[in-house]
Amino acid sequence: MKKITTNFYDFLGISSAAICLVHCLIFPMLSILPLGLNHNPFIDLVFAVFGTFAVSKIIQKSNILISAVLTVSMVLIWLSILTELFLDIHLHLIYFGGIGMISGHLLNYKLYNKQNH
Repeated sequence: MKKITTNFYDFLGISSAAICLVHCLIFPMLSILPLGLNHNPFIDLVFAVFGTFAVSKIIQKSNILISAVLTVSMVLIWLSILTELFLDIHLHLIYFGGIGMISGHLLNYKLYNKQNH
């Protein structure tokens, strides 16, 4: 059985965080148009589940700085999503969490490639 590399989890994390960030930035603009679109925090929840999976795999093998950046970013994202789900309050923490996720995964990807090449 082929072992899945850290590069795969970084790609999954970067993709999930980038798509989520685009969704969070673009959707408020789309909701202004009379298209009948409503924001659904369960979409954010799906992105967070993928991100949490990728982060859990990466922090096992990365250094303390990258682990801290990814963990804090996931906490910010989860706080924002859960606050919106249960309290119907939209916090802007999700933007900082998304940027942190992308940054952490990019740092880990560069560090991993530098060590293995």
